[in-house]
Amino acid sequence: MMNGKKQDQTGENGTNPNPPSSETVINLDHGDPTAFETYWRKVGERSAITITGDQSLSYFSNLKSLCWFLEPKLEEEIRRLHEVVGNAKVDDHYIIVGAGSSQLIQAALYAVSPFDHPEPISVVSAAPYYSSYQEVADLMKSGLYKWGGDANSFEKDGPYIEMVTSPNNPSGEMREQVVNRPQGKTIYDLAYYWPQYTPITSKLDHDIMLFTLSKCTGHAGSRIGWALVRDKDVARKMVNFLVISTIGVSKESQLRAAKILGIISDSCQDHDKSSELENFFEYGQHLMAKRWEKLREVVESNELFSLPNYPSKYCLFTKHVAEAHPAFAWMSCNSDVEDCEIVLRGQKILARGGRRFGSDTKYVRVSMLSREQEFNLFLQRLSAIQGNFTREN
Repeated sequence: MMNGKKQDQTGENGTNPNPPSSETVINLDHGDPTAFETYWRKVGERSAITITGDQSLSYFSNLKSLCWFLEPKLEEEIRRLHEVVGNAKVDDHYIIVGAGSSQLIQAALYAVSPFDHPEPISVVSAAPYYSSYQEVADLMKSGLYKWGGDANSFEKDGPYIEMVTSPNNPSGEMREQVVNRPQGKTIYDLAYYWPQYTPITSKLDHDIMLFTLSKCTGHAGSRIGWALVRDKDVARKMVNFLVISTIGVSKESQLRAAKILGIISDSCQDHDKSSELENFFEYGQHLMAKRWEKLREVVESNELFSLPNYPSKYCLFTKHVAEAHPAFAWMSCNSDVEDCEIVLRGQKILARGGRRFGSDTKYVRVSMLSREQEFNLFLQRLSAIQGNFTREN
């Protein structure tokens, strides 16, 4: 049975029953989306599902579908949510479910790689790029593809694959392809193209678009992602990769994901306020905006750190002009600091250094998605760094 009661170690209002102390190491290296726990605690039993022992025994979900292990209810709710938000075109795309977008990245790389090329083709992405792209491309030492580095400096002739993360991880800005040559294939990683992180400026319509439940709703532990794929042959190859590697995706996770996505769509469409179902994306926008406001206040009070600014744009979902509030803060240190990651580590703050993203050590990526107590302690420690750094130098 799955139900709406929390099973992890959290208390009221998303707090930790063992609150962080002055000696606690705050891990903001990963984008673990625990910031949304409070919302789902308020939803409570409405988000519960029950699965009996006789359900979901078969490998198969829908033999009429190209992705035969995709639960029909999940496909329905994915299509519905994209229509509600207006962030991606789904009508002429196949939907493929995977164990998070991480598995779908591998499936997409496999599917678009030419099998008859004499050497592995290059996988590139414009720096600063998502740090895991290089790890994924080089993990299996595949004969199909290999990591090719920064797309901005890619000059090799022949086929290639470009990964485009938009909004970008780590820097938060919207992006398009950089190399843009006839022999190239482009995969759009749209994990953060949701209203709580950025204004929805258009309904995207790319050949391959990847999304993930973890960054949309906060349910990272369910390991559900989906791809929207226009070309049937590419979609079939992606399904083949998933079948060979894991023989599909957990039905239990898919059914939970369908329930969660349905609640989000309901929250956006339900005009009956007596239901007390708060619009999830409005909740997320308020949460992220407040966190960014607090962080900017701390950063602007000293001269050690700086943050990027984002232009305000009209959001098709909210119907008003809004600023982006990314899931990560791409912070940089001034010229007196050689390694920003080390500076933060000195205050027991773990973050991911710029070198992992094809940038330099003056940059660091900090997650904005932690629990409230951890985020507030991060701000306290960040405020203290300036004084400590000044005294030491």
